[in-house]
Formats: sequence, C-alpha cells, structure tokens
Amino acid sequence: MPEPLVLLHGFTQTGRGWDEVVRHLDGERYRALAPDIRGHGSAATRRPIDVAACVHDAARLTGGRFALAGYSQGGRLALHVALAHPRRVTRLVLVSATAGIEDEAERARRRAADEALAAWMERDGRLMSEVADRWGAQPLFATQSRAVAAAARADRLANDPVHLAAALRGIGSGVMAPLWERLGALTMPVVVLAGEHDAKYVALGRRLAAMLPHGELSVVAGAGHALLLEAPAAVAAAIARG
Repeated sequence: MPEPLVLLHGFTQTGRGWDEVVRHLDGERYRALAPDIRGHGSAATRRPIDVAACVHDAARLTGGRFALAGYSQGGRLALHVALAHPRRVTRLVLVSATAGIEDEAERARRRAADEALAAWMERDGRLMSEVADRWGAQPLFATQSRAVAAAARADRLANDPVHLAAALRGIGSGVMAPLWERLGALTMPVVVLAGEHDAKYVALGRRLAAMLPHGELSVVAGAGHALLLEAPAAVAAAIARG
C-alpha cells in the first residue's frame, strides 16, 4: 500500500501549493495528503487557529505512521507534529524552514509586526489581490521567475484576508514557541532543504541539520525560498530519499 505522506503548506498558500511536488512523486509509493491549514483555503473558517489544533488536524489525516513534509510556516508546524507524535512520523522533510525565533525581544517585535499586518488585512474590506501582491513583494521572493511568482499569486488568491489575519495571530512566527532546544528528541531521518539564493534559510537549515540527530542539509542550486514552485523535482527527490 502507498505510504501516507502529509504535506503542510506555507502562510498565504493552500494545499494546492504542493501540486507540482506531488506530480514528481511515485503515486504507487505515496498517498499524498496536502490539507489546507486553518485560516487558509477550504479550512479558512475553522477555529480555533492555534498550534495544538493544527497539529491535531495533521495527525488525524491518517491513523498510523506517515512521512511528513512542511514548507516555511508548514515546516514549523511539521516540527510540532513530529515532536507530538515521534513514533508515528517515519521521516521528516523541512523546506525553507526554521525552528522558531529564540530571542524574546525579537519574537515580540515579530509579533507586533504580524499584528500590524493582520490589522491591515482586515481594514476596509481589503481585497485578497492586495494582500497577495504585498506578501509576494517581500525580498524573500525577489529571485522568483515571473512564472513562479504568478503561480504563487494564483494560489494565494484562494484565501481570504480576514481569515489569513486570524492565522497570522494564531500560528505566526511571533506566537509559535521556538523548538531549537527540543530538536534532539527527533530521532527520525530529517532532510532540510533551502534554496541557494535564500541565504537566511540556508544558515537556518545548516543549524537545523546540525542539531537534529539524523539531520541532513541539501542546498538547491539556482533556487530561492519558494522551493515547492521553484524546484519541485528537488523537493520530491528529498521526500523520496527516505
């Protein structure tokens, strides 16, 4: 039987963000499960939006053991899932991910910035196209091709600003607990992926791989942060490596 594979998307995306990766996977080996995370897509109205609820949603997709991959926000959630269910997660793939913001002052600044962004999203019947354009204009995505940027924007348009604001407040970087000190408890094989042009996450990925008992860093040449769209074959290969 195909192995269950849970795929967690990034902030402002939906489970469809994994489509190109899934296309490169062996369908006889994997049963891909790419849910919309609370506050996003078809799960936009689900409440509460917090880490515990999102971990529960991911773990209940299959009754037994499963492989797990997460991108960006989904990578942080994937770490929480793996720590909550270490005997069920057979292996882990972290794509453009971090274990959280350790410094309390920095985390507070990020929380304040996220709150300001959430308030802007809710203001005056904000259109999702405006939110998509603002999010996509970050330096983090500056190296994307036009085709990748267009695909990312199309996926973002499946969301709603009010519900994204709730997700930012509930599972944003500023509110999620840092997990660096707990990484030693994850004994399953872990592949950490980062794009060559995404210097911040290459450094974070190097640290993640070093602190995980069976962690391995893979830097994807010619790619930036949005590896699901920029290098889906490389992400699929990392998943298949286990």
